Amino acid sequence: MSVHDAFPAPEATIAGLQERMDSGELTARSLAKAYLARVELIDRGGPGLRSVIEVNPDALALADALDAERRARGPRGPLHGIPVLVKDNVDTADAMKTTAGSLALLGAEPERDAFVVRRLRGAGAVLLGKTNLSEWANFRSTRSTSGWSARGGQCRNPYALDRNPCGSSSGSAVAVSADLGAVAVGTETDGSIVCPASSNGVVGIKPTLGLVSRAGIVPIAHSQDTAGPLARTVADAATLLEALAGADPRDPATTRAPTALDLVGALDDGRLEGVRIGVARNMAGFHDRVDAVLEDALDALRDLGAELVDPADVPHATELEEPELEVLLFEFKADLEAYLGGLGGEAPRTLAELIAFNEEHRDDEMPLFGQDLFLKANDRGPLTDPVYVEALATCGRLAREEGIDAVMDEHRLDALIAPSGGPAWVTDPVNGDHYVGGNTTPAAVAGYPSVSVPAGFAFALPVGVSFIGRAWSEPTLIRIAHAFERVTGHRRPPTFAPHVTP
Repeated sequence: MSVHDAFPAPEATIAGLQERMDSGELTARSLAKAYLARVELIDRGGPGLRSVIEVNPDALALADALDAERRARGPRGPLHGIPVLVKDNVDTADAMKTTAGSLALLGAEPERDAFVVRRLRGAGAVLLGKTNLSEWANFRSTRSTSGWSARGGQCRNPYALDRNPCGSSSGSAVAVSADLGAVAVGTETDGSIVCPASSNGVVGIKPTLGLVSRAGIVPIAHSQDTAGPLARTVADAATLLEALAGADPRDPATTRAPTALDLVGALDDGRLEGVRIGVARNMAGFHDRVDAVLEDALDALRDLGAELVDPADVPHATELEEPELEVLLFEFKADLEAYLGGLGGEAPRTLAELIAFNEEHRDDEMPLFGQDLFLKANDRGPLTDPVYVEALATCGRLAREEGIDAVMDEHRLDALIAPSGGPAWVTDPVNGDHYVGGNTTPAAVAGYPSVSVPAGFAFALPVGVSFIGRAWSEPTLIRIAHAFERVTGHRRPPTFAPHVTP
């Protein structure tokens, strides 16, 4: 068999799959079975993408139960029977593991589903499996190779197999791009949804902090962590995000979210007259072909009737790296130890124990890069430390009041636009990652939303643009992204080429 053999749902949308299940052409079981066969064909064999770290042994049984329910009472909603993949740092209290890609958590047993998994189960989704990731969500070493984990190996970009998928939600983006699941859940602290979405030609939404609960997700930092959707269309991403969102007593940040944020309702087919979009030129200019993609995107927005303010640079965009890292180091130690302390089974309970595990299993855990970030975080004190308190305040001020809010207030903007990142680099385990640029840090540090949409190609490698806004502006960003996607149609399925031929 080849990767081009018949598959019943190429580039399928959630709405299209629902229509086919309603008609009886497909069932949840036949759909899950087809995706599982494709995982075996493409992810395990063929191109060897290594994007799915584990398939759910209960997937077909879940699908059977949902088919029976559809026959008896009809579908619960748009996700009924839809195969969904979940990143391997999201707890599932079932037969699957939750390891953040690390061998250290193979014996761990989450006591309950993450809140987002409960929401998926309640919506009738079929949990198809877990996706590979940059181990520990790419917070173990400054010399890491994105998409690599000790448990899952190196995830590969489906557009050019020697290229990197970016991270840390590498597997979620690759799997969706390669049609190994309908949609997937990723997580982001800074760039971990937006960058792999751009590098793998899919849509990614990094929500406002607090729209989606973090309870039951292996953390980096509570001031920036969030889960979010990866999908092949804006409509599917909005549908998944609406299912994931909700107030959760285990995550106080969710109590700040508006109670009626209509995400799917933002998917109108209208134009963008009266919508003011600022061009963040100071987050572009890092690659000439990406700049050309941005200019084409701006032309498309003008044709849709949007008013462009150019430039509309985000103040302090390049001044956040140092205080952000300080915040992440402090919060990582505190948040990770709180998470580890709540696990059942056998697992490290402190960051020091995790460091010791990695040293003891150095050949398997650290064959490519070390754990310098773990060591730095372990040296940090409590969250009452004045160094942390000052860094956190600096991040909030520079990213929000004097950053995104300032430029949007000055120009009366509805959104900002900037390139999501550069074309995928060649995976280099010797030197680590080679980022050339991106826009993710201001929105990530501010806790504000960002939507990355395919916008074109550079040397046959996909690149995206991001629409960025204030807190809780997801409906506006989704409306803009949907309109842009509708008139440009840049999403193109990968061909699993071995490398790029200029």
